[in-house]
Formats: sequence, C-alpha cells, structure tokens
Amino acid sequence: MIQVRLAAHGVDVEFQAASGVTALFGPADAGKSLILDAIAGFVTPESGRIILDDEILFDGASRVNLPPRRRHCGYVSRHWALFPHMSLHDNLLFPLAGLARLERHRRVKEMLERFALHDAARRPHEVSPAERLRATVARALIGEPKLLLVDEPAAGLDMGLRAEWHRVLRTVRDETSLPVLLAARDLDTCFELAGNMLLLDAGRILQSGPPRKVIDQPIGVEAARLLGIRNLFPAEIVALDPGRNTSRLRLENFELTGPYLPGRLRGDRVWLCVEPGQLHAAPHDGAKPSMNQVAARLERASEMPRAVRLEFAGGIVAEVARPEFEAHKDNADNKEWLVEFPPHALRVLGCP
Repeated sequence: MIQVRLAAHGVDVEFQAASGVTALFGPADAGKSLILDAIAGFVTPESGRIILDDEILFDGASRVNLPPRRRHCGYVSRHWALFPHMSLHDNLLFPLAGLARLERHRRVKEMLERFALHDAARRPHEVSPAERLRATVARALIGEPKLLLVDEPAAGLDMGLRAEWHRVLRTVRDETSLPVLLAARDLDTCFELAGNMLLLDAGRILQSGPPRKVIDQPIGVEAARLLGIRNLFPAEIVALDPGRNTSRLRLENFELTGPYLPGRLRGDRVWLCVEPGQLHAAPHDGAKPSMNQVAARLERASEMPRAVRLEFAGGIVAEVARPEFEAHKDNADNKEWLVEFPPHALRVLGCP
C-alpha cells in the first residue's frame, strides 16, 4: 500500500493505492511524472508525507527524506533507460551489486527466463524493441521492489509494440501483488490495465475511480473535457416531471426531453453531455422533426477505423457506422441533416 500526500512545484495531491495498477491519467502538464519522481525520491516535495507499507519515505514536517536507493521502488522510465554499453545480462546484474554472487546470478537467470530475454549477451541496440522493453521491466523488478512506478513508456509506440507493452504489464499485474502507479495519456491504456485511475489536471486530482465509472460519470465539465468527451452543451432545466420520469432542457437553439433529474430544480443551469456514438443522424427528408430531433447543417465527415464522424454546426458531433453512412450516399450533397438525441443517452454534469 502506498499513501501519498504531497505538494511540489504546483502539484498538490493526496491518494493511496493498493496492489494492482492505478493509472495517473491526464495531459502532458498534469504533473504525472513529477508525482512519480517525488515518490521515487528524485524530487523533494515542499510538504506532505509518503508512506510505503508502513515505512515513511518522506515527511516534510519531521524532515524524513529517504534517498532513492532506500525507497524500494522499481522505476520504468519513458525512455527505457538501459545502459547502452552493457549487455542485457549486465543491465540486470547492475542493481544487485550488494547481494551475494549466487543470489545475483539466480535472480538474473530467473528474470531472463521470465521475460523471454534469449539474447541477453547483446547490448540494447542489438536486440528488438520488444526485448528492450521487456529488459527494462525486468531490471525494474529484479531488486524485488515494494512498488513499481511506470512513466508512460507506451507513448509513441506502434500498435504491435504497444500490444507487447500491455501484455508485459498485464503479466506483472496478474502475477504479483505489487502496487503499480502508471502515468498514462491515453484512455486505452487505462482501460486495458488499470483497476483504478486518477484524473489529473494542472497538478490536482479532479476525479478517481474505476476507468469505466470515471468516463461514464464525469463529475463536471472539466473532467469531461479531459476525457475527450464531445457534445458538451450549457443548458437550463425548464421542466421536471417525476410522474413521467422526464425533464425538459433548453439549449441555445433547441429543447430536449431527458430523464428525470433528482436533486435538481427548475431553472438550474447545467452542462448536458451525450456521447457521439449515441446520437442518430440522417439527411433531412423535409419532414417535421420529431421529439429530440434537431435540424443541423453538416460541416464535415471524417473517416474513423470503424465509423464515420459527422461534425455539425453548433458543435454537435455524431459517429455512425460506416454501412449506415454509406446508405446515405445518394444524399451526399444534402448538408441539412436531422440529429436525434435519445433521452436515455443524455447526462447532466453540473453547473457551468
């Protein structure tokens, strides 16, 4: 168990993490790397306390500040920092200098087998990227740390190498009881690996919880924007009907019927959110729009791997399956569309 409360260089956070992967998710300047560096002992916080398995690593009040070598933290940097002049075997041997010779070689042999490093006599530049990645993780684990810190090593990787990285860390997660703190900038990595995530922005934690819950239930518009959620609209609640389990929401240019909103009052200002994939869109056939259908002008259609993204005037974004979009090719010149907002898909996020 790692318990962290620290303030340093604009970062002010408090959290704890048990075994399994906890993802620190946020943009490039959110403070993810600084948090990892403070835990590892590479950065000294201005205040706070860091405790790992009941051992105090840092305490600003009592001036405890253990050096990195005594913190029992394994670290995987984004640059896969292996010594280039050493073989993979010697890279793994290096952190074990204080152990007896037989124990050192036992651990190295075990790690070479565990991470399938069959070219261990070669130097890092002489082996494949996948082997370098596995060697980096093996070296971080060979000292039998109590905590593994991982700083975005998947950033910029091609699809094959990213899949290999996910496989390696998933194995570490499943075969050990280590807490793993993983800095990440993409949601796919969080969903693939993490049981819990901390949503960070400008050095503070906006929200925490399982990745699925965080993205399905962002606590506010800031969190939703960080998660890349489109279709965020300021709205006013103009009607609430608990008997029919409905509400009525007024946006800038139209009104929508949504689910009943317990705890809200008529006149409340809120943010309305709906996922692009939950909107229905089709060329306008001239008929009068039905409930929750909005006339919108199509400005751009963009190909995605499995769908087509449609961007409309007013900031409305829909994603439709490619066969569905292809079915409307006869209306390719028609820029006037109807976009339907299903009531069950509407979410209210809180006050602007």
